[in-house]
Amino acid sequence: MTAEPAPLSFAGLHHRPGEPLLLPNAWDHASAAALAARGFPAIATTSLAVAAAVGLPDGEAATREHTVRLALTLGSGPYLLSVDAEDGFSDDPDDVAELARELWAVGAVGINLEDGLGPAGRHAAKIAAVKAAVPGLFVNARTDTHWAGDGDEKDTLRRLDAYQEAGADGVFVPGVTDPERIAALVRHTDAPLNVLYSPAGPALDRLADLGVRRVSLGSLLYRRALGAALDAVADIAAGRVPGRGTTPSYADVRALERSVSVSTSANSTG
Repeated sequence: MTAEPAPLSFAGLHHRPGEPLLLPNAWDHASAAALAARGFPAIATTSLAVAAAVGLPDGEAATREHTVRLALTLGSGPYLLSVDAEDGFSDDPDDVAELARELWAVGAVGINLEDGLGPAGRHAAKIAAVKAAVPGLFVNARTDTHWAGDGDEKDTLRRLDAYQEAGADGVFVPGVTDPERIAALVRHTDAPLNVLYSPAGPALDRLADLGVRRVSLGSLLYRRALGAALDAVADIAAGRVPGRGTTPSYADVRALERSVSVSTSANSTG
């Protein structure tokens, strides 16, 4: 009998030529469990959904507690977990390193850290601190030059160089969709390049051809879920049957629950 191949590590999933890691982003236990049931070996969180769920702003270091709590919920799941930690929720590299320790302790194997167009040196210091504190944690270093900046290529490359030198395991440039620019970034970087999937950008197979090693979905699934809810209630209010789409049954969702053993009689002393 031929032995089953050992599952790849999280880092290993970034080093499959021609097969980028398609990384869906979950926002709670049910969404993560449903994605895992579809066969995704790795799942990330999305900071927008974490913030939106509690009515706090995204990208403003307001959700550290909520992010760690979600990681605690998801970290024991049957998949590899990467956590979107905004900019680490602090300008102090030591604080960010402590966050990394907390995430590693609850089962996360990756962390996404964004520079938010702050100083490249400060972000590099955070990356170095995290790698020194938790060497096994995969650090995906994100630059926002194409997301919130003007897309300056020299600045993008300068930042990616600094983050790789600091020890980043992967680099992330959300907002870049032009195939030529993506190919140029792949040629320039030694670390696996991560891009954010865009319906208006290249399809997954084209990104693979360009050499991209990781494709994140970001908040797309969460926003699509909200949109589907709004469409359904609009149909019902208008007297129509809700439009076609995947709608898990009550039992399907119950089946996603974690197994919890609760005894109501065995431990009774009455």
